[in-house]
Amino acid sequence: MIFLTLEHILTHISFSVVSIVIIIHFLTLLVNEFVGLYDSSEKGMLTTFFCLTGLLITRWIYSGHLPISDLYESLIFLSWIFSIIHMVPYFKKHKNYLSTITAPSTFFTQGFATWGLLTDMHQSKILVPALQSQWLIMHVSMMVSGYAALLCGSLLSAALLVITFRKVIRIVGKNNNLLNDSFPVDEIQYMMEKKSIFKNTFFPSSRNYYRFQLIQQLDHWGFRILSIGFLFLTIGILSGAVWANEAWGSYWNWDPKETWAFITWTIFAIYFHTRTNKNLEGLNSAIVASIGFLIIWICYFGVNLLGIGLHSYGSFTLISN
Repeated sequence: MIFLTLEHILTHISFSVVSIVIIIHFLTLLVNEFVGLYDSSEKGMLTTFFCLTGLLITRWIYSGHLPISDLYESLIFLSWIFSIIHMVPYFKKHKNYLSTITAPSTFFTQGFATWGLLTDMHQSKILVPALQSQWLIMHVSMMVSGYAALLCGSLLSAALLVITFRKVIRIVGKNNNLLNDSFPVDEIQYMMEKKSIFKNTFFPSSRNYYRFQLIQQLDHWGFRILSIGFLFLTIGILSGAVWANEAWGSYWNWDPKETWAFITWTIFAIYFHTRTNKNLEGLNSAIVASIGFLIIWICYFGVNLLGIGLHSYGSFTLISN
């Protein structure tokens, strides 16, 4: 009873604090002079991290296993990983470009886990026989950590695309207005102009130097986080294959979860291939990573809606009439 009460308190404290952090982020976006509020938001995310850590430890103690065995527990664990990713630049004294992504991700993930799922799904249950293995910690923790890192990296790539294409549209619009006032431009000249704009987007000038620096930082941090996420995802898939062989007698069964995990891995393998290709890096790799964002949610969350396959124990609870 004590553990349940403590878990309930930590859950509401962490969600309340991260809600305040979101409000602070909106205020700092509107008014740049509020430097003190930015520091408060970082301390708020630190508080959220400790509350989520205490929540997971408390649930681990009274359940007897690492709390990553169902959808509710994995969402809380995912929120915890988001808070860890948020604090990495903070402790390294770098400008935290991740805060605009990690704080809302923590808020929405924990909010859905706390308020969006049925109360019955919050209760800790005895592990099904398939999950009573030492591979549970290795496989699930690596997969969820990989999802969290890949989601953050994908959102950074999406932000890079938004900033870049906003500039491209603005430049193309200005050039079209100037050229239309003087003389008509045929399609070939327009395509050549458009191509040069994409190429020059990544070079600084006195007017857009800050935007150039921001794009470079987004690309840099996105690549680093996606690299870590891809490594975790690879380890998670390999450990899952070994576990599947022990539990079901086969390394790979083309279960819906397994299939979408493989699709996810393939998408980000293509991303890293485009990064090594000089002709494809930049916008092309960012587009691939942005597509990967949707694929991850289908793999992690969408497949659970089906409630079928060998991973059906992670699906939603169905209520019988």
